[in-house]
Amino acid sequence: MEKIVVQGGTPLRGAVTISGSKNAVLPIIVASLLSDGSCRIQDVPRLADVEIICDVLKELGANVRKTAGPALDISCGGLRGFEAPYEYVSKMRASVLVMGPLLARFGRAKVSMPGGCAIGTRPIDLHLKGFEAMGVRITLEHGYVLAEAPRLTGARIYLDYPSVGATENIMMAGVLADGVTIIENAAEEPEIVDLANFINSMGGQIKGAGTKVIKIEGVKTLGSTTHTVIPDRIEAGSYMVAAAITRGDLLLENVIVDHLKPVIAKLLEAGLEITEEGAGLRIRHIDQIKAVDVKTMPYPGFPTDMQAQFMALMSVARGTSILTETVFENRFMHAEELRRMGADIKTEGRSAVVEGVARLTGAPVKASDLRAGAALIIAGLAAEGETEISNVHHIDRGYDSIVEKLCATGAKIKRIRE
Repeated sequence: MEKIVVQGGTPLRGAVTISGSKNAVLPIIVASLLSDGSCRIQDVPRLADVEIICDVLKELGANVRKTAGPALDISCGGLRGFEAPYEYVSKMRASVLVMGPLLARFGRAKVSMPGGCAIGTRPIDLHLKGFEAMGVRITLEHGYVLAEAPRLTGARIYLDYPSVGATENIMMAGVLADGVTIIENAAEEPEIVDLANFINSMGGQIKGAGTKVIKIEGVKTLGSTTHTVIPDRIEAGSYMVAAAITRGDLLLENVIVDHLKPVIAKLLEAGLEITEEGAGLRIRHIDQIKAVDVKTMPYPGFPTDMQAQFMALMSVARGTSILTETVFENRFMHAEELRRMGADIKTEGRSAVVEGVARLTGAPVKASDLRAGAALIIAGLAAEGETEISNVHHIDRGYDSIVEKLCATGAKIKRIRE
């Protein structure tokens, strides 16, 4: 079992290069299933989730090869399967995204029911609703979803909620469908835009990605392409908060500032100095952090994936802040772990009231999910004494070389094996 041990109290200084986006690269890897040619995907982050989704493609018969860069070369000419087994979907819910491409290529997909996860239920009802509108017959059997359609047909689909996963899955299904598919109330995240750009570079016809209405004109086939994944805005936001809580001075390289606007706005409100430097972003601590209120919302609102990290920051802010979680119903499990470190946090339903304290103290804590793990590292960087974080496999799902990157900025952090 591995743990991450942090000795707090050192301001972060220097530069960090942000890796390719986890939430962009996973659907892009899956979308390579649509291609009759070969795809090269560049700036692929080294993450446990990337390994899992590559294993899913290999199970389906794809040829997946890692190359320098880091990059992936994927060829799906020899696909032989149409099923994503439980062992993969249980490890990573994004495995359900293979449904759209498999339906588009073969008219059939079988995927294990994903169920809930630590941060709340994330049903795939909207995915299935979209597929049914395109002529797919859905059968639920023994923990699996079987989707079948002799030929997908374009449809107008309204999503009850702007689900990122549903938008991606329906978009991929629509690319090779007959006619035009229109997704209304679509998710607007930058990762949706990156997926559309990848598919269009193979010959797809997707318009409106990044807006509430996406139009997909079906094509017969998709070819080869090379695509570079966008930088990870959540990784960037996490390092911004780490710089803030340690009273540091950090330059983030390889960022898209527009993707970070809601996080930047709240950090400016909290009293940080943030400036653009070339293609990078510098974060400087000026004075004591001020308490600010945060409400998570679908993009372009404040991201739910930054809520835990911001709670860690507000734990040492001057004043009282209220964090409201509107996206997931069970995303305050990190609050109890932060309380073990001396934070004053009260949670009720979807709201958390955080009274800033003078200092946090190191303690043994446990990561309950990916972003909670990042929040505990951030808290540990500012705490007096030593913080020992277990369940670090959650962190490895979404942060490329986090220990090494933090060490390079002066943090006293190490990974130990027991």
